[in-house]
Amino acid sequence: MANSLIRFDPILDMARLDPFRSNIEDIFGEFPFFSRLRGVELPTTIRIDVAENEKNYVVKAEMPGVKKEDIKVSIDGNQVSIYAETKQENDINNETVMYRERKYGQLSRSFSLPQEVDDDNSQAKYGDGVLELTLPKKTGSTAKHIAIQ
Repeated sequence: MANSLIRFDPILDMARLDPFRSNIEDIFGEFPFFSRLRGVELPTTIRIDVAENEKNYVVKAEMPGVKKEDIKVSIDGNQVSIYAETKQENDINNETVMYRERKYGQLSRSFSLPQEVDDDNSQAKYGDGVLELTLPKKTGSTAKHIAIQ
């Protein structure tokens, strides 16, 4: 009989009915109509994978929803920087409801590789939300050894 009792937990009930939510989308996101309007969520960070072979570094950067023309890559020695602008517009307009939402933002990621990159022969391809960089290693060592006297 004790298992069938409904318990009142004031802490859990307050969490469910939080009147101080910081985002109006959080409040209305629980309703089915508003969840249909969201569309694809834009990323907030650039996730990368870096692989290395004898001649190249291969970088794969996930940036779903970003257009190819909004991506910029810069190389300075062994420093690689990826920058992108994100834009998303959702529009629903029918007889009873009109809804419009715009989101704009920026993504950036910089990292250092162990060896300098030959930026003249570097290549970049973008497809299916993934940027793939092929970064040839610079031939010859730039490290200098100093004789100790």
